[in-house]
Amino acid sequence: MTRIMKALVPVRSGSLRVENKNIRPFCDTTLLHVRVKQLLQLPFLQGVVVSSNDDEMIRMAHEMGAETHKRDEYYGSNTVSMSEVYENMASALECDDLLYALVTTPLVSDESFIKAYEVYTGLSSEFDSLTTVEDVKEFLIKDGKPYNYDGKKIPRSQDLPDITKLTFCISMLPREMMVANRSCLGKSPYFMKLPQEESIDIDTTFDFKVAELLYEDKLKHQKKHK
Repeated sequence: MTRIMKALVPVRSGSLRVENKNIRPFCDTTLLHVRVKQLLQLPFLQGVVVSSNDDEMIRMAHEMGAETHKRDEYYGSNTVSMSEVYENMASALECDDLLYALVTTPLVSDESFIKAYEVYTGLSSEFDSLTTVEDVKEFLIKDGKPYNYDGKKIPRSQDLPDITKLTFCISMLPREMMVANRSCLGKSPYFMKLPQEESIDIDTTFDFKVAELLYEDKLKHQKKHK
C-alpha cells in the first residue's frame, strides 16, 4: 500500500526579529509564495498544508492552491513551546508521512527535496526519519574557554572536530511520530548534508537581505540557462 506524504509549512504572525518576514516583499514575491509554489510541483507529494494563526497567510495559501490548517492563537504565540506546536499541527493532518518545510529556507533546491525523499523512502531500519544538517567549522567558546579546540595549539579551521548543526531545511518523518515525539525529528534521524548556500535560514534582517540577494542571483542563473 502506497504511503501518502504531505508537506507541512508552518507560518505565523508575530515574528520578533524580522517583522512579517513570511509575507514581506522578497524578490517581487514572498517567502510563503516561494516555498508553497515550489512544494506544489514536487511529484512525490500528495498535498501541501500551510499551518498558521494568521488569516492573511491562510488566505494567501488557499489562493495558491494549498490546504490550510488554522491554528488557535495560543499555538502561534511567542510563549508556546515548539513541542506543543508540532503535536498540534501534526494531529490535524491526514497522511502517513510529513515533509516539514520552513519558508525561511528559500534556497533549498528542487533536486535536494527529491533526493531527500529518495533517501527517506530507502532508509534502513536503523533510521526512523531524515533531517538536514550543516558542518560547523568555527572556533567555539563555552564559559569563556575553548570548546572544540586546544587553546594552546590552535588548529587550522578545516582541522576542527566534525560538528554538525541542525538546519531544519528538510525534515521527513511519519506523521504519527511527530505527534508522539512532539518534534519534527525522530529518535534515530538520518542526517543529510546540504550545500552551504541551500542551508541559509532567515532569522535576522541581515539573513533576509543575504538570502534575497542569493535568491535573485539564482533566478538570473536559471533564466540564463533556459
